[in-house]
Amino acid sequence: MASGDDPNNQKKPLRNNDLEGLGMDELLSLYEKSNIVEGEIVRGRVLKLTPSDVVVDVGAKSEGLLPVGEVTGYDGKVKVKPGDDIEVFVERLEDPSGYVILSREKAARMRIWDEIEAAYKNEQPISGRVADRVKGGLSVDVGGIKAFLPGSLIDTKPIKNLDALRGHEYKFKIVSFDKKRNNVVLSRRAILEVEQKAQKAETFGRLQEGQLTHGIVKNITDYGVFVDLGGVDGLLHITDISWGRVNHPSEYFNVGDEIEVLVLKFDPAAERVSLGYKQKGQDPWTDVVERYPLGTKVRGRVVSLTDYGAFVELEEGVEGLIHVSEMSWTKKVRPSKLLNMGDEVEAVVTDVNVPNRRISLSLKALEQNPWDTISERYPVGTVITGRVRNLTDFGAFVEVEEGIDGLIHISDMSWNRRLKHPNEVLKKGDTVQARVINVDGENQRLSLSIKEFLPNEWDNFAKAHSVGDEVVGNVAKITDFGLFIKMAEGVEGLAHVSEIQRDSKQKLDKLFQIGEPVRARIIKIDWNDKKIGLSTRDVQPLTEDERAQAGGGGEHEQSEPEPTPHE
Repeated sequence: MASGDDPNNQKKPLRNNDLEGLGMDELLSLYEKSNIVEGEIVRGRVLKLTPSDVVVDVGAKSEGLLPVGEVTGYDGKVKVKPGDDIEVFVERLEDPSGYVILSREKAARMRIWDEIEAAYKNEQPISGRVADRVKGGLSVDVGGIKAFLPGSLIDTKPIKNLDALRGHEYKFKIVSFDKKRNNVVLSRRAILEVEQKAQKAETFGRLQEGQLTHGIVKNITDYGVFVDLGGVDGLLHITDISWGRVNHPSEYFNVGDEIEVLVLKFDPAAERVSLGYKQKGQDPWTDVVERYPLGTKVRGRVVSLTDYGAFVELEEGVEGLIHVSEMSWTKKVRPSKLLNMGDEVEAVVTDVNVPNRRISLSLKALEQNPWDTISERYPVGTVITGRVRNLTDFGAFVEVEEGIDGLIHISDMSWNRRLKHPNEVLKKGDTVQARVINVDGENQRLSLSIKEFLPNEWDNFAKAHSVGDEVVGNVAKITDFGLFIKMAEGVEGLAHVSEIQRDSKQKLDKLFQIGEPVRARIIKIDWNDKKIGLSTRDVQPLTEDERAQAGGGGEHEQSEPEPTPHE
C-alpha cells in the first residue's frame, strides 16, 4: 500500500445492495469464503503492508488486518512480504471498518499450547529458553509461554550458579500444565536422567579392563580424581596417578581436563570403575637394579625429611632413603639440620631391594671413614689437647677432633685416688691435656689418660719415707684382716691384724673407728705393687694433743692438694 493509502479506501465490506445482480453460484462462493469462525486459527496470504498493518486475505468476505508489530523482529525489520502464507488467529470477524481482526501472536500461542498438550500426552520433550531466575526456580520461555522450572528439577545435581543458565536453550519434560490458568511446570532433570541412563548403558557396553579410554576430570579430592567417562564416573586413586610421590592429585590435574586413563577394574553390577594413569608407562622398578647398581654415585632431590632419614627422588617413581646413620661417619646429626626440602644431593647406592621397592643411599660413603686412619693420626703415646664434651659415671669424653671423641676412664684420672665420679677431677667444658693409651679403629674407640700429667702421690710418699719411719694417719677402712690407714692424699697403707697391738679376742671394729687418727710404723715398701705395710706394735699411742692436732684429716706429712690436668 502506497504512502497515504487508507484501508477505508480499499476493498469495502459487502452490503445487501452489493449483492443485487449476482447469480446463485457467485452468492454461494461468497458464502463459502466467509465461512470462518472467531477464535480459530486460519491460513492467509499477505496482500499488502502498511506502516501500521498487514493486509491478509483469509478467504473471508472482507480482508483481514494484522498489526505490523506482530511480524516485526527485534531488529525493526518486517519479517513478511506480499505473497507469503502465514497462520493467524481470528479475533473478530468484522470491526467497525468492516475488516477481520487477526493476531499472529495468539495463533502462535495456541499452537504452542497444542504442542504442550501433545508433548505432555506423548511424554515427549519440548524446547525452551531460560528467561530469568524466579522464586523457587527458573522462568522458561516455551514459544512465548512462561513456564516454571522448580529448583529441584533443574539438574541431577545441585547447581551453584543458576544465573549461568540464563539465555540457554534446553529440552524439558512437561510435568503438568493448565491452559486456563496459563500454568506450565517443567523438569530438566527428567531429561538428563534419561540421557545419562542411555549414556551410561552405552559406556558400560564399551568399557573393558585393560582398555585405554578418555574422560573429563569431574572432581578432585585428597584421595583421588573422579573422571567422567560418559555418564559413568571412574575413580583414579592417588596411588595410581604416578609411580612417584604424589602429595595431592591437584598437582597433576584440574577440573575439566580431558585425560587418557587405563581401565584397571570394571564392575557393571556395582557401577564401579577403577582407573589408572601411571600404568600407561612402564614401572620404573622393573630394571632399577641395572640402572642403580651397588656402589653407584647418584644425584637426586630431597622430597621428604623424617627423624630417621631423608628420602631422595632419583627419578619419577624411584626414591632412595639416606638413613640418619648414613649421613656422617662421626656425627649424630638430625636430617633436618643437614638437609633441606628440595636440595640436590649426591649419594652412593648401598642396597637395592626390588620386592620392597627400597633403595638405600649413603652420604658418608662419599668420604673416607676417619676411624680407618685414626691410628696413623693418633698413635699410642700421642699427647692431645681437647675439650671435655660429656661426663658419665665411668669417665669423660674428650673431643679430639670434630666428630672424634676419646674416653678418659675414671681409673685413668688419678694414680692412687679412689674417685667416686669424674666430676671430682673434671667438669664439662674443661680443656685438658691427655695421652693416647689405646687405639681401636675397628670399634671406633680411642682411650686417653690424664694421670701421666698429674703428680704420683704414692711415689712421692715412698721416696720421702723409709722402713722404720713412724707416721700418723687416719683409719680409712676396717676389715677382718686389718686396717687400711690413709697417710696422705691418695696413699694408704695396710696394718695387718697380726701387726696391730690388741687383745686377740677383741675385734678391730670394736677397737677402731673410721677416721680415727692412729700412729703406725712402716715395715714394708713394695715399689712393684705400690703397697706399704704398717704395724702398731711397739708404737706409742697418740697423746691427746697429738690426736687433737691430727683430727680426722691425717698426719702432718700429707701432700699438697692434688692439681687437676685441665687448664
